[in-house]
Amino acid sequence: MIGVKRQTAKYVVCDYVMSNIAWLLFNIVRFYMPIVASGYIALDDFLLSRNVLIGQLFMPMIMMVVYYLSGYYNIAFFKSRLQELFTTISSVLINTLILFFTALINDVLPLRTDNYELIFLLFALQFVCVYSLRLTITTNATHNIHNRIWYFNTLVIGCGKQALKLTQELNERTKSLGYNVVGYVDIKEESKVAELPYTVYPNKNLDKLCNELNIKYIIVAVDDNRQVRLNAVINELYPLDLPIKMQSTVFHNLIGRVKLSNIYGQPLVDVSSCAISAGGRNMKRLADIIISAIALIFIAPIIAVFAILIKRDSKGPVFYRQERIGYHHKPFYIYKLRTMYTNAESSGMPQLSSADDSRITPLGKIMRKYRIDELPQFWNILKGDMSLVGPRPEREYFIKQIIEKAPYYALMYQIRPGLTSWGMVKYGYAQNVDEMIERLQYDIVYLENMSMLVDLKIIIHTVRTVITGRGM
Repeated sequence: MIGVKRQTAKYVVCDYVMSNIAWLLFNIVRFYMPIVASGYIALDDFLLSRNVLIGQLFMPMIMMVVYYLSGYYNIAFFKSRLQELFTTISSVLINTLILFFTALINDVLPLRTDNYELIFLLFALQFVCVYSLRLTITTNATHNIHNRIWYFNTLVIGCGKQALKLTQELNERTKSLGYNVVGYVDIKEESKVAELPYTVYPNKNLDKLCNELNIKYIIVAVDDNRQVRLNAVINELYPLDLPIKMQSTVFHNLIGRVKLSNIYGQPLVDVSSCAISAGGRNMKRLADIIISAIALIFIAPIIAVFAILIKRDSKGPVFYRQERIGYHHKPFYIYKLRTMYTNAESSGMPQLSSADDSRITPLGKIMRKYRIDELPQFWNILKGDMSLVGPRPEREYFIKQIIEKAPYYALMYQIRPGLTSWGMVKYGYAQNVDEMIERLQYDIVYLENMSMLVDLKIIIHTVRTVITGRGM
Protein backbone atom coordinates (compact mmCIF):
# COMPACT_ATOMS: atom_id res chain seq x y z
CA MET A 1 0.00 0.00 0.00
CA ILE A 2 1.37 3.40 -1.00
CA GLY A 3 1.49 6.06 1.71
CA VAL A 4 0.01 9.55 1.62
CA LYS A 5 3.42 11.25 1.60
CA ARG A 6 4.66 9.13 -1.28
CA GLN A 7 1.52 9.72 -3.35
CA THR A 8 1.70 13.47 -2.70
CA ALA A 9 5.40 13.45 -3.63
CA LYS A 10 4.49 11.86 -6.97
CA TYR A 11 2.15 14.73 -7.77
CA VAL A 12 4.70 17.36 -6.67
CA VAL A 13 7.64 15.87 -8.60
CA CYS A 14 5.59 15.29 -11.74
CA ASP A 15 4.17 18.82 -11.63
CA TYR A 16 7.65 20.29 -11.28
CA VAL A 17 9.10 18.20 -14.10
CA MET A 18 6.18 18.94 -16.42
CA SER A 19 6.29 22.66 -15.54
CA ASN A 20 9.94 22.71 -16.63
CA ILE A 21 9.07 20.91 -19.84
CA ALA A 22 6.16 23.25 -20.54
CA TRP A 23 8.33 26.33 -20.08
CA LEU A 24 11.10 24.85 -22.25
CA LEU A 25 8.64 23.99 -25.03
CA PHE A 26 7.14 27.45 -24.80
CA ASN A 27 10.56 29.04 -25.32
CA ILE A 28 11.28 26.74 -28.26
CA VAL A 29 8.00 27.54 -29.97
CA ARG A 30 8.35 31.23 -29.09
CA PHE A 31 11.74 31.31 -30.82
CA TYR A 32 10.18 30.17 -34.09
CA MET A 33 7.12 32.41 -33.87
CA PRO A 34 7.42 35.14 -36.51
CA ILE A 35 5.55 37.57 -34.26
CA VAL A 36 8.31 37.47 -31.62
CA ALA A 37 11.73 38.90 -32.38
CA SER A 38 14.10 36.91 -30.19
CA GLY A 39 17.25 38.55 -31.51
CA TYR A 40 19.05 35.21 -31.80
CA ILE A 41 19.97 33.33 -34.98
CA ALA A 42 20.36 29.85 -33.44
CA LEU A 43 17.92 28.11 -31.08
CA ASP A 44 20.66 26.84 -28.77
CA ASP A 45 22.03 30.36 -28.37
CA PHE A 46 18.55 31.54 -27.41
CA LEU A 47 17.89 28.73 -24.92
CA LEU A 48 21.32 29.19 -23.30
CA SER A 49 21.01 32.95 -23.03
CA ARG A 50 21.09 34.44 -19.56
CA ASN A 51 17.47 35.58 -19.38
CA VAL A 52 16.07 32.29 -20.67
CA LEU A 53 18.19 30.24 -18.27
CA ILE A 54 17.06 32.39 -15.33
CA GLY A 55 13.48 31.92 -16.46
CA GLN A 56 13.96 28.17 -16.75
CA LEU A 57 15.15 28.14 -13.15
CA PHE A 58 12.55 30.40 -11.52
CA MET A 59 9.39 30.18 -13.64
CA PRO A 60 8.62 26.54 -12.71
CA MET A 61 9.08 27.48 -9.05
CA ILE A 62 6.47 30.22 -9.41
CA MET A 63 4.14 27.69 -11.00
CA MET A 64 4.66 25.30 -8.09
CA VAL A 65 3.75 28.00 -5.55
CA VAL A 66 0.43 28.54 -7.31
CA TYR A 67 -0.21 24.79 -7.51
CA TYR A 68 0.44 24.49 -3.77
CA LEU A 69 -1.82 27.41 -2.88
CA SER A 70 -4.59 25.93 -5.03
CA GLY A 71 -4.84 23.12 -2.45
CA TYR A 72 -4.22 20.40 -5.02
CA TYR A 73 -1.61 18.68 -2.85
CA ASN A 74 -3.80 18.69 0.28
CA ILE A 75 -5.56 15.52 -0.83
CA ALA A 76 -3.49 12.55 -1.95
CA PHE A 77 -6.28 10.04 -2.61
CA PHE A 78 -9.99 10.07 -3.44
CA LYS A 79 -9.52 12.98 -5.82
CA SER A 80 -12.50 14.00 -7.92
CA ARG A 81 -11.31 14.00 -11.51
CA LEU A 82 -13.81 16.73 -12.38
CA GLN A 83 -12.55 18.87 -9.52
CA GLU A 84 -8.99 18.04 -10.56
CA LEU A 85 -9.74 19.37 -14.06
CA PHE A 86 -11.22 22.63 -12.76
CA THR A 87 -8.41 23.12 -10.23
CA THR A 88 -5.77 22.57 -12.92
CA ILE A 89 -7.46 24.96 -15.35
CA SER A 90 -7.77 27.73 -12.76
CA SER A 91 -4.23 27.37 -11.41
CA VAL A 92 -2.72 27.17 -14.92
CA LEU A 93 -4.67 30.28 -15.91
CA ILE A 94 -3.31 32.16 -12.89
CA ASN A 95 0.20 30.98 -13.71
CA THR A 96 -0.19 32.11 -17.31
CA LEU A 97 -1.17 35.62 -16.28
CA ILE A 98 1.62 35.85 -13.70
CA LEU A 99 4.27 34.64 -16.16
CA PHE A 100 3.02 36.85 -18.95
CA PHE A 101 3.12 40.04 -16.90
CA THR A 102 6.45 39.23 -15.19
CA ALA A 103 8.55 37.49 -17.85
CA LEU A 104 6.90 38.21 -21.19
CA ILE A 105 5.92 41.83 -20.83
CA ASN A 106 8.68 42.79 -23.25
CA ASP A 107 7.10 40.55 -25.87
CA VAL A 108 3.89 42.57 -25.90
CA LEU A 109 3.07 43.14 -29.56
CA PRO A 110 1.21 45.89 -31.42
CA LEU A 111 -1.53 43.53 -32.57
CA ARG A 112 -3.81 42.36 -29.75
CA THR A 113 -4.48 39.05 -31.50
CA ASP A 114 -0.77 38.27 -31.47
CA ASN A 115 -0.68 38.81 -27.70
CA TYR A 116 -3.65 36.48 -27.28
CA GLU A 117 -1.82 33.88 -29.35
CA LEU A 118 1.21 34.12 -27.06
CA ILE A 119 -0.92 33.81 -23.91
CA PHE A 120 -2.91 30.91 -25.32
CA LEU A 121 0.31 29.10 -26.27
CA LEU A 122 1.65 29.43 -22.73
CA PHE A 123 -1.65 28.29 -21.21
CA ALA A 124 -2.06 25.32 -23.57
CA LEU A 125 1.47 23.98 -23.06
CA GLN A 126 1.20 24.23 -19.26
CA PHE A 127 -2.22 22.63 -19.16
CA VAL A 128 -1.42 19.72 -21.49
CA CYS A 129 1.88 18.91 -19.78
CA VAL A 130 0.68 19.20 -16.17
CA TYR A 131 -2.83 17.80 -16.50
CA SER A 132 -1.86 14.78 -18.58
CA LEU A 133 0.41 13.45 -15.84
CA ARG A 134 -1.97 14.43 -13.03
CA LEU A 135 -4.79 12.55 -14.72
CA THR A 136 -2.56 9.53 -15.24
CA ILE A 137 -1.57 9.36 -11.57
CA THR A 138 -5.14 9.92 -10.34
CA THR A 139 -6.61 7.35 -12.72
CA ASN A 140 -4.02 4.77 -11.68
CA ALA A 141 -4.75 5.43 -7.99
CA THR A 142 -8.50 5.12 -8.54
CA HIS A 143 -8.02 1.85 -10.45
CA ASN A 144 -5.85 0.39 -7.68
CA ILE A 145 -8.34 1.42 -4.98
CA HIS A 146 -11.38 0.07 -6.84
CA ASN A 147 -9.60 -3.25 -7.43
CA ARG A 148 -8.48 -3.55 -3.79
CA ILE A 149 -4.81 -3.33 -4.73
CA TRP A 150 -4.56 -0.23 -2.56
CA TYR A 151 -6.57 0.05 0.63
CA PHE A 152 -6.67 2.05 3.85
CA ASN A 153 -6.95 0.41 7.25
CA THR A 154 -10.13 1.73 8.82
CA LEU A 155 -11.28 1.63 12.43
CA VAL A 156 -15.02 1.60 13.05
CA ILE A 157 -16.28 3.27 16.21
CA GLY A 158 -19.14 1.10 17.41
CA CYS A 159 -19.85 -2.62 17.54
CA GLY A 160 -23.62 -2.80 17.04
CA LYS A 161 -25.95 -3.28 14.09
CA GLN A 162 -24.84 -0.13 12.30
CA ALA A 163 -21.19 -1.20 12.49
CA LEU A 164 -22.05 -4.62 11.05
CA LYS A 165 -24.16 -3.09 8.28
CA LEU A 166 -21.35 -0.70 7.37
CA THR A 167 -18.81 -3.53 7.13
CA GLN A 168 -21.07 -5.71 5.00
CA GLU A 169 -21.84 -2.92 2.54
CA LEU A 170 -18.18 -1.97 2.20
CA ASN A 171 -17.06 -5.57 1.65
CA GLU A 172 -19.85 -6.44 -0.78
CA ARG A 173 -19.21 -3.57 -3.18
CA THR A 174 -17.98 -4.59 -6.64
CA LYS A 175 -15.69 -1.57 -6.72
CA SER A 176 -13.90 -1.03 -3.44
CA LEU A 177 -13.92 2.41 -1.86
CA GLY A 178 -10.58 1.72 -0.21
CA TYR A 179 -11.86 1.44 3.36
CA ASN A 180 -10.45 -1.78 4.78
CA VAL A 181 -12.13 -2.38 8.14
CA VAL A 182 -9.69 -4.00 10.56
CA GLY A 183 -11.49 -3.58 13.86
CA TYR A 184 -14.19 -2.00 15.98
CA VAL A 185 -14.19 0.09 19.15
CA ASP A 186 -16.63 -0.71 21.92
CA ILE A 187 -18.03 2.57 23.24
CA LYS A 188 -19.83 0.88 26.16
CA GLU A 189 -23.56 0.49 26.77
CA GLU A 190 -23.98 -0.54 23.14
CA SER A 191 -25.19 -4.06 22.42
CA LYS A 192 -22.35 -5.90 20.74
CA VAL A 193 -23.27 -7.92 17.64
CA ALA A 194 -21.87 -11.44 17.88
CA GLU A 195 -21.25 -11.90 14.15
CA LEU A 196 -18.82 -9.00 13.73
CA PRO A 197 -16.03 -10.31 11.44
CA TYR A 198 -13.17 -8.39 13.06
CA THR A 199 -11.75 -7.78 16.53
CA VAL A 200 -13.57 -5.49 18.97
CA TYR A 201 -11.22 -3.26 20.98
CA PRO A 202 -11.94 -1.36 24.22
CA ASN A 203 -12.29 2.41 24.09
CA LYS A 204 -8.91 3.26 25.58
CA ASN A 205 -5.43 4.11 24.32
CA LEU A 206 -6.86 4.81 20.87
CA ASP A 207 -3.70 6.57 19.73
CA LYS A 208 -1.62 3.48 20.48
CA LEU A 209 -4.22 1.23 18.83
CA CYS A 210 -4.27 3.34 15.67
CA ASN A 211 -0.49 3.20 15.44
CA GLU A 212 -0.41 -0.56 15.91
CA LEU A 213 -3.11 -1.18 13.29
CA ASN A 214 -1.76 1.51 10.93
CA ILE A 215 -5.17 3.19 10.84
CA LYS A 216 -5.72 5.79 8.10
CA TYR A 217 -9.45 6.48 8.50
CA ILE A 218 -12.05 6.38 11.25
CA ILE A 219 -15.75 5.81 10.57
CA VAL A 220 -18.25 6.31 13.37
CA ALA A 221 -21.18 3.88 13.05
CA VAL A 222 -23.24 3.53 16.18
CA ASP A 223 -26.86 2.67 16.81
CA ASP A 224 -29.18 5.69 16.87
CA ASN A 225 -29.83 5.56 20.61
CA ARG A 226 -26.13 5.93 21.45
CA GLN A 227 -25.57 9.49 20.31
CA VAL A 228 -25.14 10.88 23.83
CA ARG A 229 -22.20 8.60 24.44
CA LEU A 230 -20.93 9.31 20.94
CA ASN A 231 -20.39 13.00 21.68
CA ALA A 232 -17.75 12.11 24.27
CA VAL A 233 -16.12 9.67 21.85
CA ILE A 234 -15.79 12.32 19.15
CA ASN A 235 -13.73 14.48 21.49
CA GLU A 236 -11.35 11.56 21.98
CA LEU A 237 -10.98 11.05 18.22
CA TYR A 238 -9.83 14.53 17.19
CA PRO A 239 -6.35 14.31 18.79
CA LEU A 240 -5.67 11.23 16.63
CA ASP A 241 -5.30 13.58 13.64
CA LEU A 242 -7.12 11.19 11.31
CA PRO A 243 -10.04 11.76 8.92
CA ILE A 244 -13.29 11.10 10.81
CA LYS A 245 -16.50 10.11 9.01
CA MET A 246 -19.84 9.81 10.73
CA GLN A 247 -23.60 9.79 10.15
CA SER A 248 -25.06 13.24 9.65
CA THR A 249 -27.92 12.63 12.08
CA VAL A 250 -25.55 13.12 15.03
CA PHE A 251 -25.23 16.79 14.19
CA HIS A 252 -28.78 17.28 12.95
CA ASN A 253 -29.16 20.34 15.17
CA LEU A 254 -26.66 22.30 13.09
CA ILE A 255 -28.06 24.83 10.65
CA GLY A 256 -26.04 25.27 7.49
CA ARG A 257 -23.90 23.21 5.17
CA VAL A 258 -22.27 19.92 6.00
CA LYS A 259 -19.49 18.34 4.00
CA LEU A 260 -20.79 15.00 2.85
CA SER A 261 -18.97 11.89 1.69
CA ASN A 262 -21.35 9.28 0.32
CA ILE A 263 -19.26 6.16 0.78
CA TYR A 264 -21.85 3.47 1.29
CA GLY A 265 -25.26 4.73 0.28
CA GLN A 266 -25.83 6.87 3.39
CA PRO A 267 -24.73 10.50 3.86
CA LEU A 268 -21.69 10.90 6.08
CA VAL A 269 -20.40 14.09 7.59
CA ASP A 270 -16.69 14.66 7.43
CA VAL A 271 -16.30 16.16 10.91
CA SER A 272 -12.50 16.45 10.70
CA SER A 273 -12.50 19.13 7.98
CA CYS A 274 -14.42 22.36 7.51
CA ALA A 275 -16.41 23.86 4.65
CA ILE A 276 -13.59 26.01 3.28
CA SER A 277 -11.79 24.65 0.23
CA ALA A 278 -8.27 23.26 0.38
CA GLY A 279 -7.01 26.26 -1.57
CA GLY A 280 -8.81 28.66 0.76
CA ARG A 281 -7.25 26.88 3.73
CA ASN A 282 -3.75 27.32 2.27
CA MET A 283 -4.36 30.98 1.47
CA LYS A 284 -5.67 31.54 4.99
CA ARG A 285 -2.53 30.03 6.50
CA LEU A 286 -0.26 32.04 4.18
CA ALA A 287 -2.06 35.24 5.20
CA ASP A 288 -1.64 34.25 8.87
CA ILE A 289 2.11 33.83 8.46
CA ILE A 290 2.67 37.05 6.53
CA ILE A 291 0.44 39.27 8.68
CA SER A 292 1.64 37.87 12.02
CA ALA A 293 5.31 38.21 11.03
CA ILE A 294 4.80 41.85 10.01
CA ALA A 295 2.67 42.55 13.07
CA LEU A 296 5.28 41.19 15.48
CA ILE A 297 7.83 43.61 14.05
CA PHE A 298 5.57 46.64 14.46
CA ILE A 299 4.08 45.77 17.86
CA ALA A 300 7.43 44.92 19.47
CA PRO A 301 7.90 48.53 20.75
CA ILE A 302 4.31 48.59 22.07
CA ILE A 303 4.84 45.34 23.95
CA ALA A 304 8.12 46.69 25.33
CA VAL A 305 6.42 49.83 26.66
CA PHE A 306 3.60 47.88 28.30
CA ALA A 307 6.09 45.40 29.73
CA ILE A 308 7.65 48.28 31.67
CA LEU A 309 4.21 49.57 32.75
CA ILE A 310 3.13 46.10 33.90
CA LYS A 311 6.22 45.71 36.09
CA ARG A 312 5.49 49.10 37.67
CA ASP A 313 1.78 48.42 38.07
CA SER A 314 1.97 45.16 40.02
CA LYS A 315 4.28 42.35 41.02
CA GLY A 316 4.61 39.36 38.76
CA PRO A 317 5.76 38.36 35.28
CA VAL A 318 5.08 40.47 32.19
CA PHE A 319 3.73 37.62 30.12
CA TYR A 320 1.05 35.17 31.10
CA ARG A 321 0.64 31.79 29.48
CA GLN A 322 -2.27 29.41 29.81
CA GLU A 323 -3.08 26.03 28.31
CA ARG A 324 -5.89 26.11 25.77
CA ILE A 325 -7.33 23.52 23.40
CA GLY A 326 -6.79 24.10 19.71
CA TYR A 327 -6.90 22.46 16.30
CA HIS A 328 -7.96 18.79 16.44
CA HIS A 329 -8.33 19.05 20.23
CA LYS A 330 -4.59 19.50 20.74
CA PRO A 331 -3.45 21.54 23.75
CA PHE A 332 -1.15 24.53 23.34
CA TYR A 333 -0.04 27.49 25.42
CA ILE A 334 -1.59 30.85 24.62
CA TYR A 335 0.46 33.96 25.43
CA LYS A 336 -0.87 37.26 26.79
CA LEU A 337 0.36 40.34 28.57
CA ARG A 338 -0.56 39.88 32.23
CA THR A 339 -3.68 41.82 33.23
CA MET A 340 -4.41 40.19 36.61
CA TYR A 341 -2.67 40.02 39.91
CA THR A 342 -0.56 36.92 40.45
CA ASN A 343 -2.28 33.83 41.90
CA ALA A 344 -5.60 35.01 40.44
CA GLU A 345 -6.81 31.42 40.52
CA SER A 346 -5.32 30.49 43.87
CA SER A 347 -8.39 28.39 44.66
CA GLY A 348 -7.25 25.93 42.00
CA MET A 349 -10.49 26.19 40.04
CA PRO A 350 -10.51 27.93 36.63
CA GLN A 351 -12.56 31.12 36.71
CA LEU A 352 -13.92 33.37 33.98
CA SER A 353 -13.41 37.10 34.32
CA SER A 354 -15.90 39.95 34.13
CA ALA A 355 -15.69 43.71 33.60
CA ASP A 356 -15.65 44.44 37.36
CA ASP A 357 -13.39 41.50 38.31
CA SER A 358 -11.29 42.50 41.34
CA ARG A 359 -8.46 40.29 40.12
CA ILE A 360 -7.77 42.63 37.19
CA THR A 361 -5.09 45.26 37.78
CA PRO A 362 -5.77 48.96 37.04
CA LEU A 363 -3.50 48.80 33.99
CA GLY A 364 -5.08 45.46 33.05
CA LYS A 365 -8.50 47.09 32.69
CA ILE A 366 -7.11 49.52 30.14
CA MET A 367 -5.27 46.78 28.28
CA ARG A 368 -8.37 44.59 28.12
CA LYS A 369 -10.55 47.46 26.96
CA TYR A 370 -8.33 47.95 23.89
CA ARG A 371 -7.29 44.26 23.74
CA ILE A 372 -3.63 45.16 24.06
CA ASP A 373 -3.12 42.07 26.23
CA GLU A 374 -3.86 39.91 23.17
CA LEU A 375 -0.91 41.22 21.11
CA PRO A 376 1.56 38.42 22.04
CA GLN A 377 -0.82 35.95 20.39
CA PHE A 378 0.59 36.96 17.02
CA TRP A 379 3.42 34.63 18.08
CA ASN A 380 0.88 31.81 18.48
CA ILE A 381 -0.38 32.60 14.98
CA LEU A 382 3.10 32.53 13.47
CA LYS A 383 3.80 29.18 15.16
CA GLY A 384 0.61 27.68 13.78
CA ASP A 385 -1.23 27.25 17.08
CA MET A 386 -3.80 29.86 16.08
CA SER A 387 -5.14 31.82 13.14
CA LEU A 388 -6.04 35.49 12.78
CA VAL A 389 -9.72 34.57 12.57
CA GLY A 390 -11.31 31.56 14.19
CA PRO A 391 -13.27 30.55 17.30
CA ARG A 392 -11.61 31.62 20.52
CA PRO A 393 -9.71 28.76 22.20
CA GLU A 394 -11.09 27.61 25.54
CA ARG A 395 -9.71 25.63 28.45
CA GLU A 396 -10.50 21.95 28.76
CA TYR A 397 -12.29 22.60 32.06
CA PHE A 398 -14.91 24.79 30.37
CA ILE A 399 -15.03 22.73 27.17
CA LYS A 400 -16.27 19.71 29.10
CA GLN A 401 -19.11 21.80 30.51
CA ILE A 402 -19.95 23.23 27.09
CA ILE A 403 -19.96 19.78 25.47
CA GLU A 404 -22.55 18.54 27.98
CA LYS A 405 -25.02 21.22 26.86
CA ALA A 406 -23.87 21.79 23.27
CA PRO A 407 -22.14 18.66 21.95
CA TYR A 408 -21.69 20.24 18.52
CA TYR A 409 -18.89 22.34 20.04
CA ALA A 410 -16.65 19.51 18.83
CA LEU A 411 -16.98 21.00 15.33
CA MET A 412 -14.73 23.85 16.48
CA TYR A 413 -11.78 21.45 16.36
CA GLN A 414 -11.98 21.46 12.56
CA ILE A 415 -10.03 24.72 12.34
CA ARG A 416 -7.36 26.62 14.23
CA PRO A 417 -8.67 28.90 16.98
CA GLY A 418 -8.37 32.60 16.28
CA LEU A 419 -7.11 35.85 17.70
CA THR A 420 -10.53 37.24 16.88
CA SER A 421 -13.78 35.66 15.81
CA TRP A 422 -17.30 36.44 14.68
CA GLY A 423 -18.43 35.47 18.17
CA MET A 424 -16.03 37.95 19.79
CA VAL A 425 -17.12 40.72 17.42
CA LYS A 426 -20.87 40.18 17.79
CA TYR A 427 -21.01 38.90 21.38
CA GLY A 428 -17.75 39.74 23.15
CA TYR A 429 -16.29 38.09 26.23
CA ALA A 430 -18.36 35.41 27.98
CA GLN A 431 -18.68 35.42 31.77
CA ASN A 432 -20.14 31.93 32.19
CA VAL A 433 -20.68 28.69 30.29
CA ASP A 434 -24.20 29.66 29.15
CA GLU A 435 -22.82 32.81 27.55
CA MET A 436 -20.07 30.73 25.93
CA ILE A 437 -22.77 28.59 24.33
CA GLU A 438 -24.61 31.68 23.11
CA ARG A 439 -21.40 32.98 21.56
CA LEU A 440 -20.81 29.56 20.03
CA GLN A 441 -23.77 30.09 17.69
CA TYR A 442 -21.85 32.86 15.92
CA ASP A 443 -18.80 30.62 15.57
CA ILE A 444 -20.95 27.87 14.05
CA VAL A 445 -22.22 30.35 11.47
CA TYR A 446 -18.62 31.35 10.72
CA LEU A 447 -17.54 27.72 10.42
CA GLU A 448 -20.16 27.06 7.76
CA ASN A 449 -19.38 30.25 5.81
CA MET A 450 -15.61 30.46 6.00
CA SER A 451 -13.83 32.44 3.32
CA MET A 452 -11.07 35.03 2.99
CA LEU A 453 -13.73 37.71 2.43
CA VAL A 454 -15.54 36.79 5.65
CA ASP A 455 -12.21 36.86 7.51
CA LEU A 456 -11.53 40.34 6.17
CA LYS A 457 -14.93 41.57 7.37
CA ILE A 458 -14.30 40.16 10.85
CA ILE A 459 -10.87 41.80 11.01
CA ILE A 460 -12.35 45.17 10.01
CA HIS A 461 -15.03 44.85 12.70
CA THR A 462 -12.34 43.85 15.23
CA VAL A 463 -10.21 46.90 14.43
CA ARG A 464 -13.28 49.08 14.92
CA THR A 465 -13.93 47.40 18.28
CA VAL A 466 -10.35 47.98 19.41
CA ILE A 467 -10.31 51.63 18.33
CA THR A 468 -13.59 52.40 20.08
CA GLY A 469 -12.45 50.58 23.22
CA ARG A 470 -15.30 48.08 23.36
CA GLY A 471 -13.00 45.19 24.28
CA MET A 472 -14.78 44.34 27.54
